Amino acid sequence: MRDSSPTGEFLRARREALKPQDIGLPTHGRRRVPGLRREEVALLAGVSPDYYMRLEQGREISPSPQVVDAIAAALHLDGEALDHLRRLTRVPRERRETPAGRSPVSPQLLQLLDSWPDTPAFVLGPALDVLAYNPLAAALHSGFERFDNLARMVFLDPAGRSFHQEWEKAANSCVAEIRAAYGYDPGSPRITEAVDTLRAKSPEFAALWARHEVRGKTRQPKHLAHPEVGALEIQFSAFTVNGAPDQQLVVYQAEAASATAAAFAELRSLRRAPQSAGPA
Repeated sequence: MRDSSPTGEFLRARREALKPQDIGLPTHGRRRVPGLRREEVALLAGVSPDYYMRLEQGREISPSPQVVDAIAAALHLDGEALDHLRRLTRVPRERRETPAGRSPVSPQLLQLLDSWPDTPAFVLGPALDVLAYNPLAAALHSGFERFDNLARMVFLDPAGRSFHQEWEKAANSCVAEIRAAYGYDPGSPRITEAVDTLRAKSPEFAALWARHEVRGKTRQPKHLAHPEVGALEIQFSAFTVNGAPDQQLVVYQAEAASATAAAFAELRSLRRAPQSAGPA
C-alpha cells in the first residue's frame, strides 16, 4: 500500500477525477490524460507548473498552508478532503501516530459496553479492526465468519453482501474511512497491513482505494438483513474515545416500538435460549 508520496498520489487521483467541464474549461481538442492537466491545476492554484509537478512527484514535501488551500480550491475538494490534504502535508512530528498493533481498550470502556444489553456497541481501530464489543453486537454480526474487521467483513466475507442491503454504500464508506485514518498516520503498520491484504484479495477494494476519496462516518441509517431476525433499519452514532484518539465507539440504536427494536429483542432472546444438543 505504501506510496512513494501520499500527497502526490492523492493530488494525482483527485486531478484525474476532475473533468474540465467541472471547472468551466473547454472540452474540445484532444486530451491525453484523464481529468485535468497538471498545468491547468497549477494555473488555477496560482503556482508554477514545475512546483505543482514536484508536489505530485513527491519532490516537494512541505507546501505552505496557503498553497495547500489554493490547490484544494483548484481541485474542488470538499471540507473532509481538504482536511485530509492538510494532514498529508504536515511534517511527521505533527501527525497523530497510531499504535503499531491493536491498541488495548480501557477497562472503563469495556464496562460501558457491557452495561448496554439492549444496544449493540463496539469499538473500532483506525483500520476498522473490531477491538471490543458487547454480546448484542456479537449476535448482530453472528452470520459472519468472524467479527474482527469491518472492511474484511464487507469485502471478503460471503455474508457481507446479504447483510448489507446497500452493499455499495457500505463498501464506499469502509474505504473512505480507512483513507481518512491513513491521512492521520500514513506510516501506520496496521493500516498498511490491512490495506495490502484487501487490495490483494478484492479488486473492488483496490479500485475504490485508488480513488482517494475521504469521508468519516456519516449519520445516515444503515439497512441490514440478519439471517435470523430479518431486515433492520439502524440509527448509529460514533464517538472518539478520550485518551485513545485512534479508537471509535460505535453505538447502534433502533427507534422505540419499531420493527428493528423488536428484532433486537428477539435477537437477545435467541442468544439467551439454551442450545439443544445435537444427535450423539
